[in-house]
Amino acid sequence: MNLLEMKNVKKSFGDLQVLRDISIEVGDGEIVSIIGPSGSGKSTLLRCATLLETMDSGILKYEDTVIAKNNADGKSVYADKKTIKQVKSVYGLVFQQFNLFPHWNVLRNVSDAVINVQKKSKTEAEKTGKELLDKMGLLDKADYYPFQLSGGQQQRVAIARALALNPKVLFFDEPTSALDPELTGEVLKVIKSLKDLHIAMVIVTHEMAFARDISDKVIFMADGVIVEQGSADEVFSSENERMQLFLGRYKDIL
Repeated sequence: MNLLEMKNVKKSFGDLQVLRDISIEVGDGEIVSIIGPSGSGKSTLLRCATLLETMDSGILKYEDTVIAKNNADGKSVYADKKTIKQVKSVYGLVFQQFNLFPHWNVLRNVSDAVINVQKKSKTEAEKTGKELLDKMGLLDKADYYPFQLSGGQQQRVAIARALALNPKVLFFDEPTSALDPELTGEVLKVIKSLKDLHIAMVIVTHEMAFARDISDKVIFMADGVIVEQGSADEVFSSENERMQLFLGRYKDIL
C-alpha cells in the first residue's frame, strides 16, 4: 500500500500554471528525490502534499484516507478538519529556513510538539528529544538557543524536531539551500543516516550526487510536469533532451 498518492494535481497562481496534471506515489519506506530547474513546481508540489497549499484539482491520499478529491466541477474538495488533523500526524516537514523558535532552547524546540500534539509527559518528551539530538550529534547543544548554532546545526535540530512525532513520511524542501558547501555535507550525511529508520522520505533537492546515491526513485520535473521518473540509474542515464540539458551543469560531480 502506498503511504502517499497524488493524482492529476493541478495548481495555478493567477494566470501562472505551476503544476500541470502531476501524479506521484510514495511507498512505505521509499526514498523519493524530486529534481529539476528552479520554477519547475517542485516546492509547490511538496506544499500541496503537506497541506500548506490547496490544489485546484486532483486527488490527495495518505494510506487509506482521502484528503482531497474532485467534485462534479473537477475542483479539489478537502476532507473535514478532524480528518486533516489526523493525517498530519503521518508526515513531517523540514523547511529550507529551519523555522526554529528563537526564544526556545534546542531541546524544547524538539520536544514541545511531543507534549502538545501527542500529549506525552514532559519527561517522556525530553527523553525522546535527547535521543534524537544524540542521533544528530547535538546532544551537547540541548540547552543552546538557535542563534548560538551554525546553519547546519540548526537544520539538524529541525530534522530532529520533525522526527520527534514519529512520522511515516518525512518531506524535505531543499534542506541545504540556505547552507554553505561545508555545512551542506554534514546535513546530507544526517539525512543519509535516516535510511536506518525505514521512514519514507520525499526530498526536493539540487544536490544531484546525493539524489542519485540515496534514492529508490527519482522524479525530474520541468515546467510543471514530470518529464522523467524511475530508479536513479534510469533517470540519470535518460537520453531525454530536457533531462540531459538539466544534468549538463552537474557533469563534473556525476
